Order: sequence, then C-alpha cells, then structure tokens
Amino acid sequence: MSVVDQYLELTKPRVVALIVFTAIIGMFLAVPGWPPLRESVAGFIGIWLAAASAAAINHLIDQRIDKLMARTAHRPLATGALTPAKVLAFAVFLGALSMTTLIAFVNPLTAALTFASLIGYAIVYTAWLKRATPQNIVIGGVAGAAPPLLGWTAVTGHLHPHAWLLVLIIFVWTPPHFWALAIFRRDDYARAMVPMLPVTHGVEYTRWHVLYYTILLILVTVLPFLTGMSGLFYLGGALVLGAGFLYYAIVLLDPPSERFAMKVFNYSIIYLMALFAFLLIDHYIDTPTLQRTLMPLERIG
Repeated sequence: MSVVDQYLELTKPRVVALIVFTAIIGMFLAVPGWPPLRESVAGFIGIWLAAASAAAINHLIDQRIDKLMARTAHRPLATGALTPAKVLAFAVFLGALSMTTLIAFVNPLTAALTFASLIGYAIVYTAWLKRATPQNIVIGGVAGAAPPLLGWTAVTGHLHPHAWLLVLIIFVWTPPHFWALAIFRRDDYARAMVPMLPVTHGVEYTRWHVLYYTILLILVTVLPFLTGMSGLFYLGGALVLGAGFLYYAIVLLDPPSERFAMKVFNYSIIYLMALFAFLLIDHYIDTPTLQRTLMPLERIG
C-alpha cells in the first residue's frame, strides 16, 4: 500500500462518502431551486474535510482496539505503517483546513456546528462513550446524524425544523445499522473489551432492539410527509424501503446463517442512500419547486 493510500484510508472514504452524500441532499432540500454554487462547493469541501479529520482521530484513539479486531487490523496505525504523530498532524491539518474553508466561504454557523460534530464523534464518542456504555452508538449517534443539518445551514445560514427532521432520521437509523455489524463482529469487540450491546447483553437481546429501532425508523420516516416537507412520491419510497428493512430485521431474529447480520448491515446503507434520494427526487418533482427551478432556464431560452 502506497503512502497516499495509507493516508486516504485514515479518512474512511466509504463512510465519509455516505456522510457527505446526506449533507449534499440537505443542501438541495434547503432551497426551492438550485442551491448557491459557492456555498455548496465550499460547504461540500469543508464538511468532507471535517469528516475525514474525525475519521483520522478515530484511527488514532482506536489504535489499540484496531490491533485486536480482524476488521481493523490492517489499518495503517495498527500495522505500524504510520506513526501516531503523523496521523495527529494529518488530522489537525484537515480539521484546520475545514474550519478555514467554512468560515471564509460559507458561514460561521456551519463552521461551529461542523466543529461540534467533529468533536462529538472523534472525542466524545470514540474516546469516551464507545468504552463507557453499551448505548454508545445511540448517544453518540447525534454527531454522526448532523451532516444534512450542516448541508442545510451551509446554503441558508440558519437552522430549520425540516433540517432537524433529517437529523432525526439518521439518528434513529444508526442503532439498527451499527448493531447488525456489531452482532457479526461481537467476538472482535469482546476481545477488544468494547462494551457493544451484543457483548454486554447478548445477541438475542440485540436482535430484538434492531427490530424495535427499525419499527421506530419507519414511523420517523413518515414525518417528512406528515409535516409537508415531502409528497406522495417520497412517502411511497419510504414505505417500500421501510418494509424491506423490517423484513431483514424480522428474519434477523432467527437468521438462516451467521452472515445474515452483514446482509442487514449492507441493506441499511442502501436504505439510507435510497431514502435520501427519494427525498431529493420528491423535492424536485413537486410542481412549484420544479417551476422555480426551470424559470432561469426558460429565460435563457
């Protein structure tokens, strides 16, 4: 693995891609037409840099744990390919560049919220909650759920109830998403002495909680329609996706194989991306919004 690849792995590119995707959707949902170009591009860069910085700090704090877990034993710090000092410098550089970008080209509110999210995930969750309570992913999920709110404030400069609704969706999605992975990797977590729910309360208990949160998630995802944020197109997509998630959660109670938990985990990622895609499409097929979006093009024509 090249040095560039090692530093890229510190940023957890696949995880960060999902984070930035939800932030971008937040930008588009925040305005009736197209979001402003400068704030959108700078917001995208700033949020991506902050998420990458948080991921690198996560590597730094979790290096002892990573060495003990099969899923993470290949990471640059765990293998000794990079030193803690280099990783810390890299994380600080990314974080500083993120804040500079957001303050200079976006707005102070987005910079402050992004910084709070970075600290919430990298320090509060990784350094404390992850080792302190089996509810770590529930409590710490607030920081991971913030990206659509950050995207929203990047293009508007203010908070809005609909932006918080997007945060709520990701917040409720996070436990069934992560606990499915934790079920499959429970031996790793036990070896590393991390009190994940399957380790402290058992697999069956965790499976039921995946189901409970999945039901709650389906209810929460109806709220954008009930509040007038979205229309029937989104509602139909959300219910179909929710039915799929519920199916996986029910089968997980008595799975056909040990690997089924990973199928639930993988579906949960597809679920979130598709759900936000439905929100975006619904936003633009709404007639008034579509008309406002096309008006500049009509003038050009």
